[in-house]
Amino acid sequence: MTDAAQPPVLQLRVVIEAEDYERAVAFYRDALGMPELMAYAEGGDDRVTILEAGRATIEIANPTHKRVIDELEADGRPSQRIRLAFEVTDAAGTTRRLAGAGAAVVAEPVETPWRSLNSRLDAPAGLQITVFEELEGSEERALRDGFGTEAERD
Repeated sequence: MTDAAQPPVLQLRVVIEAEDYERAVAFYRDALGMPELMAYAEGGDDRVTILEAGRATIEIANPTHKRVIDELEADGRPSQRIRLAFEVTDAAGTTRRLAGAGAAVVAEPVETPWRSLNSRLDAPAGLQITVFEELEGSEERALRDGFGTEAERD
């Protein structure tokens, strides 16, 4: 790969301050199943753990779309400005496992109009998360009305 072909952003890292560090690490690493890449400690009680999250994307939604998602996914309960969403292979099973690990279920899994199965949870470190399972591929979804790219809308 040449320098010209390399994308300008190589990694998305979300940094989360967790008052209960051990609980947060156990939840995201052990219960959700994100492998630990590395951990650092500078001394004293200074600690950080970096977890592998698979492919990272950023979803930018306008306020209207955010309200639509909140209505579909959580019966209208508003989400935070930033909410983490994790694609999993079994949304219902993952939701049960995370609830057993201390997350509060905000909304049980529900099938969305774009064919994903989504649940919402209040998780450690003060985060609200979505767990979603894709029920159809992106190629099929791209054929649905309303899906495409911003460039295709213009």
